[in-house]
Amino acid sequence: MRVPEYAERLNDLASRREAFAIATVTKTEGSTLAKPGFKILISGRGEVVRGTLGGGCPEGPICEVALRAMREGSPRIVRVHLVDAARAVAGTVQAASDNEIYVETDCGGTLEVFVEPMLPTERLILVGQGGRDDIEDALVYQGKALGFEVVVVDPMPDLREMPDAIVNAAEIDPKAFPIGNRDSIVVLTKGERDVSVLEALSKTEARFVGLLASRRRLKKDLEELERRGVTKDFLSRLHAPIGLDIGARTPPELALAIMADVLATKYGRDVPHKPEVEETAE
Repeated sequence: MRVPEYAERLNDLASRREAFAIATVTKTEGSTLAKPGFKILISGRGEVVRGTLGGGCPEGPICEVALRAMREGSPRIVRVHLVDAARAVAGTVQAASDNEIYVETDCGGTLEVFVEPMLPTERLILVGQGGRDDIEDALVYQGKALGFEVVVVDPMPDLREMPDAIVNAAEIDPKAFPIGNRDSIVVLTKGERDVSVLEALSKTEARFVGLLASRRRLKKDLEELERRGVTKDFLSRLHAPIGLDIGARTPPELALAIMADVLATKYGRDVPHKPEVEETAE
C-alpha cells in the first residue's frame, strides 16, 4: 500500500466527518496471502477504499463486521477461517460467535483481524436568533459538559459560554456545512427563521432536530413546512416542542430538558416530552 495515498484518503473521510473503519491483520496461521500489518480502509457505506487483505475473499465479510462496529461504536477482533466449501458451511452453522467467520477459499489458513471504527465527534449544533439568549448559553455549557463538540450558528452571537466553534450566519447551508447522523441540532430562532432553517435541515441526515416553540407557533411552522413540500418523515421525527417533561421553568432547567431529549434520542429511548413550552415570542 502506498502510504501517502492511504493517508490522503483517510484524511479526506475525516475532514468530511464521515464514519469509517480500519481493519488490520494482527496474526495469521497456516497458508494466507495476507500478512500481519495488511490493512484496509472501509467507508461508512461498507466499501473498501484503500488497502488489501491479500484478496477479495475475506474482505467482504470484514466489511460487514466493520459496518456493525461503526453502528455500535466499538472495536472488534475477528478470526477469519479460509477453508473449503464444506468446512465453510459447517463452520458458519456451528459458529458460537459472530466474531468467527468462515470464508470459502482454497487458502486453508486463518486471519486474526482487528476492526476499529473511526467515528466523527458527536456535535451539538445550536441555531440562534442573534443577541443574548440565556437558554443558548446554558445549552453551550451543558453540551460541552456532556462531551459534545458544540457549534453555534448565529448571525450575532452574544454568549457568556464559549462554544467550540461559531458560524456567523443566519441560515444553515448543508452543502457548505455538512451535517451527519452524529449531529444533534437545536433550533432557537424564535419564529423569524424557523421554517427556512427547518426546511434546510430536512435535507440532512441529522440524528436529532428540535425546535423551541410554543404550540401556536409550531402549528403555523408545520403548516408552512408542509406547503413547502417537506417530507412527512422529517416532520414526524421533529422534536417540537423540544424538551422532556421535567417541569422545567428557568433557562438552565429548560436547557437540561432539551439535553435530556437529545440524549434520549441518542440512546433510542422513548420518553415523555413537554406538553407546552413557556415562550412569549410567536
